[in-house]
Amino acid sequence: MSVMQDRSRIAGPRGSGVSVGPGLEGHLRGFLSYLEGERSASVHTVSAYSADLHDFVGHMRSCGRDLSTVDRPYLRTYVADLYDRGRATATVARHIAAIRSFFRFLVRRGVLSANPAATLTQPRRSRRLPAVVEEQAVAAMLTAMEVSTASGARDRAMLEVLYGGGIRLQELLQLKIRDVDLGDGTIKVLGKGRKHRIVPVGRAAVAAFKAYLHLRTELSPAPEARELAFVTDRGRPMNARYVQRMVAARIRAVSEVGRQSPHVLRHTVATHLLNRGADLRAVKELLGHASLSTTQVYTHVSSAQLKRVYHQAHPKA
Repeated sequence: MSVMQDRSRIAGPRGSGVSVGPGLEGHLRGFLSYLEGERSASVHTVSAYSADLHDFVGHMRSCGRDLSTVDRPYLRTYVADLYDRGRATATVARHIAAIRSFFRFLVRRGVLSANPAATLTQPRRSRRLPAVVEEQAVAAMLTAMEVSTASGARDRAMLEVLYGGGIRLQELLQLKIRDVDLGDGTIKVLGKGRKHRIVPVGRAAVAAFKAYLHLRTELSPAPEARELAFVTDRGRPMNARYVQRMVAARIRAVSEVGRQSPHVLRHTVATHLLNRGADLRAVKELLGHASLSTTQVYTHVSSAQLKRVYHQAHPKA
C-alpha cells in the first residue's frame, strides 16, 4: 500500500498533520525501499538505517508516542537515551541522520506537514585517523602468499586489486571480468550512488589477475557467478565475510596496526600515494569520494608520518 493512498488527517504537534494509512511499519518499509531504489544507497547504509530506525520506533512505542506526537523535545530525549545506553558519538550521529532522512521522506510523501527532526543538531565528532599498514608490511603480505592453487591465486589477486586500486569491498564483490582491462591496467567499478569510475590498479595487480584467470576454471563458477571476477571455492559469488576474514588474517601476520579490514587497505593506498607526492584531487578521483574534504583526512596521516620521521632523524628534534 502506498503512503499516499489514505490522506485523512489527524492533529499533530503545533498544528501539523499526519496521514492515516499503512501505519508506522509500512512507512518505514517504504522509506527503506526508497533508500535502496531511488537513492541507490549501499546495502550497508540501508541495513544501518533500518537498525537505527527500528530502535527509534521501539523507543517511540515504549514512550506511548506515534508520528503525530513526535516533536523536538521528545527527539532530544531519545538522543539522551542513546548516550545513556553507552552509544558512541558516531553511532548517535548516524541515528540522527537516519531519523532526519526518515521524517524528510514522510514530509515529501505528504505523510507529515513538518519535519520535527529538521533542527536536531548532530553531536561533534573527533575525527579518528584511519589505520594504515606500512609499505614494507604490505609488500611482505603480498609476496608471502601461496599462489599455486586457484584459491591462493584468487586471494592474491583480490588483495592486489584492493591495494592497487583502493576500491571498496562492495566494489570488489561486484567486479565483473569484462570490467577488467588487462591491457590498460584499469578496472571499471560500480561505486556509491551507482556511479561507475575507471580505476588504475598497477602492474602487480594485472599480473596477479592474469595468474588467477588461468586457474579460475578449477573453481567451476556457477551460472550466477560466471560474469563475476571473483568466486568462492564452490564457484559461488564471492561473499564479503570471507574477504574480511582473509584480509584481516593477512594484515595481522605482517603488521601490528590496530584495525584489520579491506577498508584499511583503502586507507593504506591513499596514504601511501600522498606520502609519495600524489595530488590530493587525483586521490579523490581514485577513491570515488564525492567531496575533497573526505579525502583530506589522509593528509593528516601523511603529516603524522612526517612528524615521526622528523623526530627520529633530525639532530635538533
